[in-house]
Amino acid sequence: MEEIEVTVLKEGRNGILGLGAEEALISVKVIEQNSGNENQEIKAARTILETLLKGLGVTASIEIQTPRTLIDEDGEDNPVVFNVTGEDLGGLIGRRGQTLDALQYLVRLMFARQTKSKIPIMVDIEGYKQRRFEDLKTLALNVADQVKAKRSSVRLEPMPAFERRIVHMTLANDPDVETESIGEGEARKIVVSPKYKQTKK
Repeated sequence: MEEIEVTVLKEGRNGILGLGAEEALISVKVIEQNSGNENQEIKAARTILETLLKGLGVTASIEIQTPRTLIDEDGEDNPVVFNVTGEDLGGLIGRRGQTLDALQYLVRLMFARQTKSKIPIMVDIEGYKQRRFEDLKTLALNVADQVKAKRSSVRLEPMPAFERRIVHMTLANDPDVETESIGEGEARKIVVSPKYKQTKK
């Protein structure tokens, strides 16, 4: 059942013989109920992550965060972020975050099979993805300025799909530059180019 919150804005008066009576004025607000399902699902995801970390011999803490501006690999802008903190966790991030991506993939796969839920789950290590997100936004804006000034294309270093998406989205509304991904596999990278190239005279 839904719960309601009732606030009395103005108390009513009975009046005398029906004269001078005033009706009460109240505000009724429906309180949405999640029936605890989402909390149970988040607990399930956390347990899966804890189990995987234990299997890897990693001692760490897990905190649930609300990202400031972070999006996940599928473009979700409100993922549930499990930030893993501890000592010597660099190995869990890996080269270009590949180990972290593999860990997140396992958590998502096991979580989906166990709960059939579509809640977006993101695994982070010591805030690595949030920092990387901010760094890539700054990089994209700086490269866009360079492209506009020199009116020539700039190729960025190879990036995983998640990082390329951040660059694409950062520059998506810039009227003067365009982005495209080229290459295959781990060598796939972004090229930032002037949107309106000068025509030869």
